[in-house]
Order: sequence, then C-alpha cells, then structure tokens
Amino acid sequence: MEHEPSGLTFRKSTYSQAEGECVEVAEAPNGDRYVRDSKNPDAGTLHFTAGEWTAFKRGVLSGEF
Repeated sequence: MEHEPSGLTFRKSTYSQAEGECVEVAEAPNGDRYVRDSKNPDAGTLHFTAGEWTAFKRGVLSGEF
C-alpha cells in the first residue's frame, strides 16, 4: 500500500451498494490508477501503472478473474 498523490478525485462504481462496502478508483494525470477501500480511505492505496490497469481491465472483460 502507498499513499496517493494529492489532488486525486476518487469515484465509486454506480453499481456500489448503499452500505458503501466497495473500492474507489482515481486516475492520475499520467493514466496511473489508485485504488482504495471506501470504508477506510486513510489506510492507503494500491497503485497501478496505466499498463497494469489496462491489462487488469482486459482480464476482467475476458472472464479471466
């Protein structure tokens, strides 16, 4: 886990449940993504490069996970 750069805007999926048990994602200006737990946003973030995020999305869309 690492702390994200300042000025990022985190968003939750529109499919999130009202209980708020989900993750939030922010896109950095360089295309990198930061992911954090919506229940505990001060716990830090996971950082993914733009290439890693693209590979993850492809895997999700192809049913790999």
